[in-house]
Amino acid sequence: MAKKRLIFTLLYDEGGFMLSRNFRLQRAGDIAWLKRNYNFRKIAFAIDELIILDVSRGPKNTPRFCDHIRAIGEECFIPIAVGGGLSSLEHTRAIMNAGADKLVVNSAVLNNSSFVKELVSIYGSQCVIGSVDVRNRNGKLECYIDNGFKKVEFEFLEYIDRMIDVGVGEIYLNSMDRDGTGHGYMMDILLLLKDRIKIPVIMAGGAGNWHHLLSGLQQDIVDAVATANLFNFIGEGFPVARKQLLDHDINLARWA
Repeated sequence: MAKKRLIFTLLYDEGGFMLSRNFRLQRAGDIAWLKRNYNFRKIAFAIDELIILDVSRGPKNTPRFCDHIRAIGEECFIPIAVGGGLSSLEHTRAIMNAGADKLVVNSAVLNNSSFVKELVSIYGSQCVIGSVDVRNRNGKLECYIDNGFKKVEFEFLEYIDRMIDVGVGEIYLNSMDRDGTGHGYMMDILLLLKDRIKIPVIMAGGAGNWHHLLSGLQQDIVDAVATANLFNFIGEGFPVARKQLLDHDINLARWA
């Protein structure tokens, strides 16, 4: 049986790392702040993967972003997935050369599906994650692209199908309603996916403590849980959370 995974998501914006609540951003600190509060050499034994997303609202400064990826990767010897506005092979090559092991795509699935298919053909589906930002509006699930500003015309399950059709190897399922609230994941959405999706699902949006991580990982359909909450898991937060998950018989890797 494949091991389940605990993932830390970092949100990057123009040189800083951000808190997000319902996709509204607040700066937490720069790379020095991040390193001061997170010992990546240590928490690499408490998390299985790292996701870094460039959520800058303006034009992307790829060289500067790549410098930050390298700075983190030098201290964090676990797989790193990177995304945020990926739009060309030149862009993705720069990201991969900076130390990324996987790529995260969102808007490109609709805006340039042939580009995403090309990424899959070059790097393999296991290296391409499809990010789905979803919101519940009066009982109807709506998906958004472009940093949550543009609603997708397709219904939720249709959009999931399009992600699968372009060949992504995983789905990063992010609740915009729960994002940054610390109220737990949007678990009821899993019922819609149970018999429909065969690729790994990463739950994101809403985790505020290890209990939320546990509730996600206890679902058979969930392969990994992610949190972008910079303050709730600061310091010893991840080592403590991982111990609790292992104590509750979650099938995580046990690192020495």
